Amino acid sequence: MTQIDPSIFKSYDIRGVYPTQLDEEVAYKIGRAYGTFIQNENPGRQLTIVVGRDMRLSSLSLKEKLVAGLLDQGLNVVEIGLTSTPTMYFATAFYGYDGGVEISASHNPKEYNGFKLVRARAVPISSETGINTIRDLAIAANFIEPSTKGTLTEKQDVLTDLVKSEKEEWSINFANLKPLTIVVDAANAMGAIDFEAFFQGLPVKLLKYNWELDGHLPSHEPNPLIEENLKVAQEAVVKEKADLGICPDGDNDRIFFIDEKGEVIRQEILRGLMAQSVLKDFPGAAVCYDIRPGRITKDLIEQAGGRAFVVRVGHSHIKEAMLKEGAVFGGESSGHYFYKFSYGTFESPAVLIWKFLEFISLQNKPVSQIIAPYRIYFNSGEINSEVKSIPDTLAKIKEKYNDGELNEIDGITLTYPDFWFNVRGSNTEPLIRLTLEAKTKDLMEKKRDEVLALIRE
Repeated sequence: MTQIDPSIFKSYDIRGVYPTQLDEEVAYKIGRAYGTFIQNENPGRQLTIVVGRDMRLSSLSLKEKLVAGLLDQGLNVVEIGLTSTPTMYFATAFYGYDGGVEISASHNPKEYNGFKLVRARAVPISSETGINTIRDLAIAANFIEPSTKGTLTEKQDVLTDLVKSEKEEWSINFANLKPLTIVVDAANAMGAIDFEAFFQGLPVKLLKYNWELDGHLPSHEPNPLIEENLKVAQEAVVKEKADLGICPDGDNDRIFFIDEKGEVIRQEILRGLMAQSVLKDFPGAAVCYDIRPGRITKDLIEQAGGRAFVVRVGHSHIKEAMLKEGAVFGGESSGHYFYKFSYGTFESPAVLIWKFLEFISLQNKPVSQIIAPYRIYFNSGEINSEVKSIPDTLAKIKEKYNDGELNEIDGITLTYPDFWFNVRGSNTEPLIRLTLEAKTKDLMEKKRDEVLALIRE
């Protein structure tokens, strides 16, 4: 009997190395545990769960055992095949299912796999709202015994419905879209399927790189947060004289844009500009984003008359905050972008891309020139340092910078007139993550090095 490693149950999903941490037997138990969890929240009802999977080598066999667990638990299952995580979210919410599971390890290397879990309307399940309960149920094999097994069906054309519905919900209008040449590096992952649908019928010349789905991930890790993974797209944009480059992550719930010079568009700028675009249609609305420094986001939201809400890092936390605040839009520094639909609130790379293409078309100048006026702050990026004790390190920083404005939503954030920074601990490793921003490059570098020296002493 396979012992379940509790460390695979993370803050926002379940993830581990296949088959040492996560195998088919574990997948079966997770199916039973998740099914029990959903049944406990919806007593007395026959429930239906939608299941999708990515292209990883282990995804098919893990999917089969997860589905077997759900069926044995008495839940009906609708399989939607090879899909991105946002497509699973859409299917769960749009068709009114009681929950959803995506078999994916997102941007992790090829030896990993995992599960992303949601409730009805694609409401996220995080460690604080269910993952830890599912963990305990799975480890103890503490399952409700159903009177009958569930039934299995398949659903086709989900992506077609997604494109039609999300265009309608957000009143996407391509009348002003100018012809564009766009490079997309799909990293042999799920973005390739989505982008074919997103760009269909648009006046876009799509230059496709690493387009074949391949669980060996032969091109590079599908993680656009790592600079070297952007090089293919950056070089191709310059070489092909393209207008724009796009790099999705492995399950296509995170998006990075690259301008015509091959420079990455910083997420805090993109997030602020896309917030302004949304606020034109929803004046005074709430916008949620994560605590990591990126002041231009707040500036742009407030300039457009929106209400800026800072939230803990993590896509689940931001979606939960959006639901609480009634927010119409949200963004995370790692490239997640969330939109509110009549049937749920979740990541929509489609709406993000369509809105951004509309935005740059109306500007009628190169993307680098559009973005340049907003590069007014200097950001260190996220810097990781290994430490002996996360609490001791945070206490030390808090003591030294005790004259700054303190926020403890996630780790500690300290704000001064000319610089500000967030320091928070990793959930899974003895790491401290620092992000610092300042009004000048010299001050950013000076304060970055000063805080890092304190962390690493």
